[in-house]
Amino acid sequence: MNSSKRIFDLILATIGTIVSFPLFMLIAIAIKVYDAGPVLFMQVRVGRNGRKFKLIKFRTMIMDAEKKGNQLTVGDDPRITRVGRVIRKFKLDELPQLINVLKGEMSFVGPRPEVKKYVELYTQEQREVLKLYPGITDPASIKYINESEILAKVEDPEKFYIENIMPEKIEINLDYAKRATRWTDFIIIIKTLPRIIL
Repeated sequence: MNSSKRIFDLILATIGTIVSFPLFMLIAIAIKVYDAGPVLFMQVRVGRNGRKFKLIKFRTMIMDAEKKGNQLTVGDDPRITRVGRVIRKFKLDELPQLINVLKGEMSFVGPRPEVKKYVELYTQEQREVLKLYPGITDPASIKYINESEILAKVEDPEKFYIENIMPEKIEINLDYAKRATRWTDFIIIIKTLPRIIL
């Protein structure tokens, strides 16, 4: 990551963490009071150059959810908790990833990091996306903001994701990376906000 992008990320992540701290606390209390169990959910993802790291989210699903279903969340997944449904609706489960940004594991804008299971299915061309720092948001995430609803409408969600959504996401992000600047990154962040709120 070049120095200007890192400074951009550090400034935004620091401001974001300070501003959203009260919200962090409210969400943490709500999870504890209504759903019990851990507040945070950490999952190993594949980052830049194939380096693995722990992606941090607010926990929105029942304990051991991955053992009780696949790694994709589809539509009205019964594993999602009461508080989790509200948090997911407004994408607030992603807030703790500001910590990943501060640690230098992620950027604000970059391809959403995948789990190892799906990365192992990448073609050689698709693996080019691993040269990029993963991000909290990206152009593909904006297009597929309702991904879980799309998957809920198909017979085999995982197959559809692997054969249709995943390749298109990679293509979108590789194309974006060729022309990305700090300004275009800022525009992507701005475009993400209304899609979360509305």
